[in-house]
Amino acid sequence: MADEFDLLETSGAQQEQKSNDKVDWGKAIDQMKSKLAQEDSPEVRQKILNATLDNVVDMAEKDRTSLLDAIKDLTDYQDEVGIIFERFSTLNDEEQRVIDNAVKELEKAQREYQEALDKPDTWWNNLWGRKSRIKREKQELDQAQKDRKFADSKAKEMFQKRIESSDTETLLKELSFKSQAAVKRLKDREVEIKEVEDKLQVAIVEASKNHTKALEKKKETEEKLEAEKALLSQARQELEEIVDKQSTDYSETLAKITKLEQKVEELDGLRTAYITLAASKDSFVHKHNLTIKVLTSLRSNLQTHRAKLKSDTEERIRYYDGYVVALKARTDQEFAAILEHLGIKTDEKIGETLAAMYTASSKARQDMMENIPVHEKVMKGIYSSYAESLQEIREKDVEIRKNFADRYGIDMKELFEEYYKNNENPSTGDPSGDDAPSGDPTPTNDGGFRMIC
Repeated sequence: MADEFDLLETSGAQQEQKSNDKVDWGKAIDQMKSKLAQEDSPEVRQKILNATLDNVVDMAEKDRTSLLDAIKDLTDYQDEVGIIFERFSTLNDEEQRVIDNAVKELEKAQREYQEALDKPDTWWNNLWGRKSRIKREKQELDQAQKDRKFADSKAKEMFQKRIESSDTETLLKELSFKSQAAVKRLKDREVEIKEVEDKLQVAIVEASKNHTKALEKKKETEEKLEAEKALLSQARQELEEIVDKQSTDYSETLAKITKLEQKVEELDGLRTAYITLAASKDSFVHKHNLTIKVLTSLRSNLQTHRAKLKSDTEERIRYYDGYVVALKARTDQEFAAILEHLGIKTDEKIGETLAAMYTASSKARQDMMENIPVHEKVMKGIYSSYAESLQEIREKDVEIRKNFADRYGIDMKELFEEYYKNNENPSTGDPSGDDAPSGDPTPTNDGGFRMIC
């Protein structure tokens, strides 16, 4: 099984896309350092000792705010150092669609403009609007290029607005994505450095060869120069030995000296040039060597950062997952506590209601029992009034009966006896009082009352 823990591996073959982003360090990186330096150092231990679930809410919100500020700073930092926004941010479908549509329109405009250019430049095609079409397609291409640039700004604005209200989990995912994107960027930079190192190695070899050649040429030139100087010295000696300064020999020797002096001057200049060239090549050998050392050191540092960032990001994602789950668990715990508290309060309220219900029921039973004598007393009064009224009626009947007998000679006894025939103890109709009702009324089977006489 192959060893997968090859975090320091650098290979240009695995590079999907070489980064051509500009790099503008300085102000941006200083701002980032300043931001990091401004982080406060609270008394963490005391916070932990005094922590409650309510405190955790504030701490988690502070974490989210700090993370949100960091994401914003990183996004601005990307722009300042020339990192393409869409490669370093997790865009949602809507944000990505803005960029994709702009890219499609740009590609379409480029294709149509190229088609217009590729159309043969003939009088017939020009007659049918070739040049006007080229002009129109060029304008559309320019507009598409502007729209493409604007799409990045619009997508970034939508992204920034979205993360304003994002939860901690979303922000942590964005930070993890930026870390993963940075790993690729670092690897691309390592490959770029390695390519430059290789070119510098070739340049060192070439410079060394040129340095050697320059020294060899210098030596050859010096040998020629020494020979010419010897000839020049000899010619000057010959010139001094000529007595007749107006003779042909003198003139020829003087011309020979002039030619030798010119040759010496040229060789001396050539020697200087070779010396300068050799020195220059030697200097660049050292410069290239120094540059390679610097680049190798930087590449090594980048490898270290990339390896650590890649490994730590993988671990950090799991760490973040734990943090997010902890936050959710804290919320669930608070929710459970609320439900428990609500349940207890509900139990108490129901208990109070049931207790009150039992008390009220007992009181109602007591009231019912207490009202029975009152009810009987009232009914006794009603019975007494009824009996009294009935007694008065009976007495009136006796008077009426007597009055009829006296006035009309009609005996009303039989009539009244018929009226009272349903009584268990019918009255005799004796006006002497034997038939007079007495005692309490007694209820009858038909729902009425009868008098017990």
